[in-house]
Amino acid sequence: MADPELVRYTLDNGLRVVLAPDATAPVVGVSVHYDVGFRSEPEGRTGFAHLFEHLMFQGSESLEKLAHFRHVQSSGGTFNGSTHPDYTDYFEVLPSAALERALFLEADRMRAPKLTAENLANQIDVVKEEIRLNVLNRPYGGFPWITLPPVLYSTFPNAHNGYGGFEDLESATVEDCAAFFDTYYAPANAVLTVAGDFEVDTAKALIEQHFGDVPHRPAPQRPSFAEPLPTTELRGEVEDPHAPLPALGIGYRMPDPINDVDSYLAYLVLAGVLTDGDGSRLQQRLVHKEPLVVDIGAGAGLFGPFEARDPDTFTVTLIHPHEVPRERVLAALDDELEKLAETPPSEEELRKVTARWTASLHSEHDRLVSRTLALGSFELLYGDASLVYKLADRMSAVTSEAVSAAAKALRPDARAVLVVKPASEGTNEQ
Repeated sequence: MADPELVRYTLDNGLRVVLAPDATAPVVGVSVHYDVGFRSEPEGRTGFAHLFEHLMFQGSESLEKLAHFRHVQSSGGTFNGSTHPDYTDYFEVLPSAALERALFLEADRMRAPKLTAENLANQIDVVKEEIRLNVLNRPYGGFPWITLPPVLYSTFPNAHNGYGGFEDLESATVEDCAAFFDTYYAPANAVLTVAGDFEVDTAKALIEQHFGDVPHRPAPQRPSFAEPLPTTELRGEVEDPHAPLPALGIGYRMPDPINDVDSYLAYLVLAGVLTDGDGSRLQQRLVHKEPLVVDIGAGAGLFGPFEARDPDTFTVTLIHPHEVPRERVLAALDDELEKLAETPPSEEELRKVTARWTASLHSEHDRLVSRTLALGSFELLYGDASLVYKLADRMSAVTSEAVSAAAKALRPDARAVLVVKPASEGTNEQ
């Protein structure tokens, strides 16, 4: 079957556009992805990219505060935004008749968001409360995406807390916000995606009408976030006053997700072989047979796959009882990885993982919002939105030998191990 239709082009001001018509339901999704995320925020401004995402919902020079919310909800639509390591996205999903409204709203805040001291102070408080709720007052809050990178990485872009420290958030100024907007929120640094029920020519005319006169500013030069691979095991420790049990977060470097896609996909398959379902290698050994842990997971990317450029992280997380020594858990993990490195998984094992992953991918992209966001992020990161439609076939082509090679690369002498200690554990050694 042919891939679904995609129309890709660029406006004179540099805005890249992806159109994905689909008339199966009378709804339309609109997203804008900006090429800026946690890794782009300046030192001393941890959490700034996420804070700025909040500010983009606080009105514009032509719309009052909360107007964006009212216009979308009164049309029967939904909206949101999110910040990732290498991009920030915004979206609306509305009845197809409201396409122009969504385009106007996104163009309006791309042109001139309302950056005021009042809005900034209010959103700093909102973000701080979000951090209290999701990190500081929750068991295993920020584990592993906040707590593991400082162990595995040494540079500020890769290692710092993307949610932000309170002191950094509180010191942000309106001038900082204006400079951030001028640098990163240029049309030439963004991708507009429209998916769903619309006519291509009509959408093109509306996009030109609303986005065409947004002033051009050059896209900033994207820095390299590269840093050397670990040459020894790196260890770190945090105390979690809310955690009922000890935990381990293990991080490994992965192949370049953009320029070595097929090698990267082998790590996704490896994650499934290790922990996907009761029949997986680590579930069988560490949960059912021995047992050593009460919860286990493995995956590509701190936020999931295809969320970041290089470098990216393969993670294994394990929660274990107090009486189980953490070194015994690590030894069992290493033993299973060695077995996979020496003996590739069977074709049946491989097909089970890829079939489950493919079914999940199709199910996810059946939702218009997920498909819209995926097309936008792949156009931004990979320069090719159509790769979204090719992932299932590329995943199915991953060989047992490639998975075995990925397992062999996850060595104890090239990883980070984060120990999460409950407050009740105190200084007891395990």
